[in-house]
Amino acid sequence: MPVAPPDHLPEKLTISLWDFSWYTRTGPGEPFADLDRAFAEAVARGYNTVRICAMPYLLFGSGLDTGKLRLGPLGGGYGQRTRWYDVGGSTEIDGRAHLRALFEAARRHDCFIILSSWEYQQSPSFGGDRSWYDALMAVDPERRAEALADALADLIDFLAADGLDDRIAFTELHNEVQGGRLTQGLTGPDTVVALRPRLERGLARFRERHPGRPVTVNYAKVPVGSLRGVPRDIDVAVFHPYVYGVLDDLIDAFALRDRSRAFPQDFARQHLLRPDAPDLADWAPPADELWRLEATLVGREIYAHDWCDPAKWDAWLYERYAMYRLAMDQRLVTWIEAAADWAAGAGVPLVFGEGWIGYTPLHGTFEEGPVGAAFCRRAVAESARVGAWGTVVCSNAAPHHPMWQDITLQRECNALLLG
Repeated sequence: MPVAPPDHLPEKLTISLWDFSWYTRTGPGEPFADLDRAFAEAVARGYNTVRICAMPYLLFGSGLDTGKLRLGPLGGGYGQRTRWYDVGGSTEIDGRAHLRALFEAARRHDCFIILSSWEYQQSPSFGGDRSWYDALMAVDPERRAEALADALADLIDFLAADGLDDRIAFTELHNEVQGGRLTQGLTGPDTVVALRPRLERGLARFRERHPGRPVTVNYAKVPVGSLRGVPRDIDVAVFHPYVYGVLDDLIDAFALRDRSRAFPQDFARQHLLRPDAPDLADWAPPADELWRLEATLVGREIYAHDWCDPAKWDAWLYERYAMYRLAMDQRLVTWIEAAADWAAGAGVPLVFGEGWIGYTPLHGTFEEGPVGAAFCRRAVAESARVGAWGTVVCSNAAPHHPMWQDITLQRECNALLLG
């Protein structure tokens, strides 16, 4: 039988995505320099839950000394106009103490926390050196989910020692499991299905340590056609419905995710880039920081986000949106309904921990503008209609994104979920 959510949790989770930024962006003037302020602003916008990379393997599995954890940007201005990568400067924290401080602040503001990990995706690229990344990669891919389960179990024991474990909404072994290095070495056409045995071993390992706590994994998009690969014994169904549509048109036109195609540099200069943009081949972190490119899964998109003219980017999307509008709306509704159907069949609550249009540049406004805001309202209304336990307003509705300033939209959408 699935483990039910603890009785003291809210009836609905209104979620803000704090990812790894709550520890990478703690320097002076950064969004998480003052955790109490961040939580107070979240509550003022209608949120009661934040979802984080808790850096579990670093803190409780790697064996590294995290008492003076150095974190910072990718170097040389690389990523500074790219969402999630625009870390303002280097900082040093006590990793475990900072985790405790986050949970203490959550309690002061009556908020809850979804534990997750981005460590086999982006998190280690912000480390002061490559030791975190190397420690992760040293784990056999067949047992990475189990290693994360042990680390998360130790992390929960650490919080429980201070009575802070009541702030945990539920635990995810990892973020978007089919889109990171948990899949390394798998073969076959369907990664979601092939990954299932590894995840099931990880879930079983976590339950050996904490049998009464809800645990799950989550998926990029909603893998319609592969839902049989989602472990049947998860306690929460978590999906990230990024619909893309017109954004896929841009990504395909400029080969941003297709390394088999040459990057269309001249075409990009004409239709996408700022006049002062270097060539793609000339944009990278400094030579002694190039390892950071290994430690993140985002490639050409950082170049495109860093050097695009945001007005050109937005214009491309707006000019073509009418051709994709209906398909994007239909995909959103279909995915939400498919996710809800899977959750109902498994007898578990449903959560959308990220989602809506997709990955846009830091200074692009398509997702923050009228089209994106309408998708936020539509998605949250659909989430409420199908009885979702929790959802985001949008992945970009967090202290480290410009959308955080749209207080009215966030309050409106969170009120929609709360009914």
